[in-house]
Amino acid sequence: MNVSVDVISDVICPWCFIGKRRLEKAIAAVGVPVQVRWLPFLLNPTMPREGISRREYRTKKFGSWERSQELDARVVAVGKEEGIDFAFHRIERTPSTIDAHRLIWLADKEGNQDVVEALFRAYFIEGRDISKQQTLLDVVAEAGQDRLKADAVLKGDDGMEALKEAERLSRRHRVDGVPFFIVNGQITLAGAQHPDAFLDGFRQADGEV
Repeated sequence: MNVSVDVISDVICPWCFIGKRRLEKAIAAVGVPVQVRWLPFLLNPTMPREGISRREYRTKKFGSWERSQELDARVVAVGKEEGIDFAFHRIERTPSTIDAHRLIWLADKEGNQDVVEALFRAYFIEGRDISKQQTLLDVVAEAGQDRLKADAVLKGDDGMEALKEAERLSRRHRVDGVPFFIVNGQITLAGAQHPDAFLDGFRQADGEV
């Protein structure tokens, strides 16, 4: 059984973090290697590079801060079921994720899957401002990425083409929200699916396990 999964996501999407956990459960259950590739999706493509106040952003997006907190509470409850301790109270700014995605692109080239997990944890659990390049460099270095290579990416334009390619792929599959999963280039699953949905997708893409 040969299985590959392209995951279209953004590192400031809590449901993408939850979807990651559920995908990992499915991979553990299927018992064969699954190649996972993380592809960028910009929830806020016009976000300033320095980000903005999370309270300001969420209030504008959802109509009130109280409504935002209600939605956060729901995510916190689901996160606990998946072993994620979301700490939204620690997050002060909603960041641009362009540079984070460029470092995920670098990590993918070098086979370092830990960088994706590290970025999710840095933002959602530790409340770190991942719009800051020095913070990003610290996070990926802690995950085993070569800091000098990561710094070189951020100082240039490497990884920007990957953003454009992922945007074209998202348009082709009519992706209007994340996470979005593509199994073996043919079976698609939208949203933070439960593990059984992934297992069904694996079987459809490659025949019976």
